[in-house]
Amino acid sequence: MFSRKCFPLFIQFSNRSFCAFSSITPEIRIVEVGPRDGLQNEPTILPASTKISLINQLSETGLQTIEATSFVSPKWVPQMGDNTEVLKGIKRKSGISYPVLTPNMKGFESALLAGAEEVAIFGAASDSFSRKNVNCSAAESIERFRPIIEAAKKANVKVRGYVSTVIGCPYEGQIDPKAVAKFVDIMFGMGCYEISLGDTIGVGTPGTFRKMLDEVVKVVPAKKLAVHCHDTYGQALPNILTSLDYGISVVDSSISGLGGCPYAKGASGNAATEDVVYMLHGMGIKTGIDLDKLIDVGKFICSELGRQSESKVNRASRR
Repeated sequence: MFSRKCFPLFIQFSNRSFCAFSSITPEIRIVEVGPRDGLQNEPTILPASTKISLINQLSETGLQTIEATSFVSPKWVPQMGDNTEVLKGIKRKSGISYPVLTPNMKGFESALLAGAEEVAIFGAASDSFSRKNVNCSAAESIERFRPIIEAAKKANVKVRGYVSTVIGCPYEGQIDPKAVAKFVDIMFGMGCYEISLGDTIGVGTPGTFRKMLDEVVKVVPAKKLAVHCHDTYGQALPNILTSLDYGISVVDSSISGLGGCPYAKGASGNAATEDVVYMLHGMGIKTGIDLDKLIDVGKFICSELGRQSESKVNRASRR
């Protein structure tokens, strides 16, 4: 993995020199998850009009993928109870995908009626987390996906897969990388065009990410993978950099770092899109995103929520 051409920057580990950013893809696609993953865990429930405005503003920044909402029961996730109104109300821009999360067939059918052209399904590498989150084991959750994927194929709707707890679980602790690879392999084989690897509670480090990715890239090509890093321990950016070293070119992030796992003690949210873009641009990597516009959107949504941005870049821009 480290024999490929890399930038002239090295990190010393155990008396061995490693290419710090080998085989970096010249362009990275950012998947903005703020309107869904970010807002669904915020205590403030925003009106649909504000969510629509947020997505429309994000559409003007150069993002190619904006996860719009989640078709889940409002009983369990009240923040997403206006999913149909939001998806129908946004101004869709050519060249941008607006996927929605669909945990079951009922959610998929509702999303289809609302005009969804891409959906996402999610599972966990941890049985305990799966039972807590969706009331079934990891293996059982796989079976729930099958009818969704079959229906999506018939409707010509793309399906993205999320795998949660790829590094650690709040109930089981460290997760075996081989278990992650097995789950990813099954999900990819079922028909997901892309698999997002989620460090759900943000306990990963470059070391544990390497161990996980070493196993995952054996079963699924890096070009079919994305990373979804939470910043609980301040490791989101280092973990993203580690993933780029494997040739992964898709990164999930949330405007101003909104969100975070409700089961992770002290969780501070997702990787902030502003910070990810700032880092990538500083490395000469293209994203197609206007950082200044992105910062303005971060300020807008944090003002609407009455909270401070978790993005270091956004905070620095206020000085």
